[in-house]
Amino acid sequence: MQIAICDDEPEIRKLLEEKLHRLFPDLETVAYSSGEKLIAAGRAPDILLLDIRLPGINGMETAKALREKGWDTVLIFITAMEEYVFQAFDVGAFHYLIKPFEDERFTAVLQRAIAQCREPLLLPRKQDSLLIRSKGAHIRVSLDAVIYAEVFNRKVLIHELDKEIEYYGRLSELAKQAGEDFFRPHRAYLIHFKYVVKYDSSTVWLEKGKALMAKQNYPAFVKGYLRYSRRAERGNGYVGD
Repeated sequence: MQIAICDDEPEIRKLLEEKLHRLFPDLETVAYSSGEKLIAAGRAPDILLLDIRLPGINGMETAKALREKGWDTVLIFITAMEEYVFQAFDVGAFHYLIKPFEDERFTAVLQRAIAQCREPLLLPRKQDSLLIRSKGAHIRVSLDAVIYAEVFNRKVLIHELDKEIEYYGRLSELAKQAGEDFFRPHRAYLIHFKYVVKYDSSTVWLEKGKALMAKQNYPAFVKGYLRYSRRAERGNGYVGD
């Protein structure tokens, strides 16, 4: 496992490397003095400790460029600039450490980041479909075809590309059955990560339709979407019986 450090101050790079070698002696470390050098690197580190105040392109711009390259690195911002904390969610940051920080906090964050990197690639078999009762008939709905669902007047409306299915039920129960490929950005909506086209802190746009985003759910949405993207890149990681 490789941990990269990107900070323009040599003493900070040295300090972080010493901390990492002391706490996690078995891990490989590499350091960069600018975002440009990091972007030019041929290998994506498993974990990245990234400063925001950098010469040339700043850390936030660097993070966006890395995500555009497809890097699913566990990203931890280490900075004295508190004002970028909400933008960090837009690039799927794992954590945002404000300088100066205690060694105990640094250790705890890194331990969680390492545990996330080492999570098993093979996940339990997911549910492929569910059975609902609509207009007096039982209908089997393929979860893969569900773009999103919304609720109103005690009814759930499921949207697929070519049709809509309405039934009496609770969105919370549908969310439990649908599993981790789905997310509730708002109490009235359940979206399928697979069909997300773009998003911001107020709206999720899908291949068909859009859903509201509750501000307090935005950080969890971004983290969930990043985890989904990792699973998708691994071929979903599901195994048969």
